[in-house]
Amino acid sequence: MTASALPEAAARVNGDDGTPGFGVYIHWPFCAAKCPYCDFNSHVRHQPVDQPRFVEAFRREMETMRGWTGPRAVTSVFIGGGTPSLMQPETVGAMLDAADRLWGLSAGIEITMEANPSSADAKRFAGYRSVGVNRLSLGVQALNDADLKFLGRLHNAEEALRAIAMARATFPRLSFDLIYARPGQTLESWETELRRAAGYAADHLSLYQLTIEPATRFATDVRRGVFEPLDDDNAADLFALTRDMASAAGLPAYEISNHATPGQESRHNLTYWRYQDYIGIGPGAHGRRQDIATVRHKKPENYLSAVKAQGDGIAEARDLDRREQASEALLMGLRLAEGVDLTAFALTPAALVDDAKLALYRDLGLLWSEAERIGVTPQGMPLLDALLGELVQADLVAS
Repeated sequence: MTASALPEAAARVNGDDGTPGFGVYIHWPFCAAKCPYCDFNSHVRHQPVDQPRFVEAFRREMETMRGWTGPRAVTSVFIGGGTPSLMQPETVGAMLDAADRLWGLSAGIEITMEANPSSADAKRFAGYRSVGVNRLSLGVQALNDADLKFLGRLHNAEEALRAIAMARATFPRLSFDLIYARPGQTLESWETELRRAAGYAADHLSLYQLTIEPATRFATDVRRGVFEPLDDDNAADLFALTRDMASAAGLPAYEISNHATPGQESRHNLTYWRYQDYIGIGPGAHGRRQDIATVRHKKPENYLSAVKAQGDGIAEARDLDRREQASEALLMGLRLAEGVDLTAFALTPAALVDDAKLALYRDLGLLWSEAERIGVTPQGMPLLDALLGELVQADLVAS
């Protein structure tokens, strides 16, 4: 089956059936503008991007990765960025056709693509749908013009709502992102905005606290005193409100920042958080296959040169020993409401977590345990980073 035939099975989007996932991540690194909070690998080019040249490089890298993986059942494809909605639909279709030829994309596979409201139009959305995209992740970030301007977005609130409506009319599944805990944000203003967002939501919302990442413009602004981040207490109150309101709207949290109608969780992101295999394609893309972690050259031109020379864009491939895999799996999996199965790492549970601290934080209501599975309670999620530092055995993190 070719990617162009996938829309015939639109209603049977691949769900979480309990089998291990294997994802293909494709990174389109170009943006129309760099958002001041963003530390993703994104680049602004003032000349048109040679899309066919990148398609050929992505195809060649996929062929190399197919040699690494052998035949695998792909459970999801995710096209991220950058701003993938700057691509022509034919570019997206060519990459999906390559993945289908090499691994095979089943009729109901989850194929997600990120998009920005500023580059959304009905014809382009229809084009993405026609080549097989069946889930759209829309970068809305705010629903008021003042905060959209602060966040460096190129769209206004009206354009965001129009893009949501177009996406809902075009794709079987839709998620959109909002960023909260903005400077000066109050419980009342966020409640109003989130209630409005829930009214437009389909089956998934990603609701992220604003984080000041190093080497971003916001980090420079904070250092220069341009603005002050929201304090921790107010951010914690907003976090609690977010979870309560999303759950009441039928979108409970399945991960610390992600909310979905039960059964509509992102299969691709679950592959990451459950520490399952995925390959990365494109500049800056990461991948993990069993005990090997890979990262590709970030600069697009360097990536192209590497693919031409060696058949892939990998800048670093690193072997992961069992303890390092276990550490990473814990750090990822404890973000999930479902928690982590400690028997999955071929190590004893005592080698993974500090039993005394587990008992302490369980008694405090911050952690739960059931047989050999542990997780973080809703009360513990606002303290997740601190709990990870306390719970995961120090020699695991240091290894």
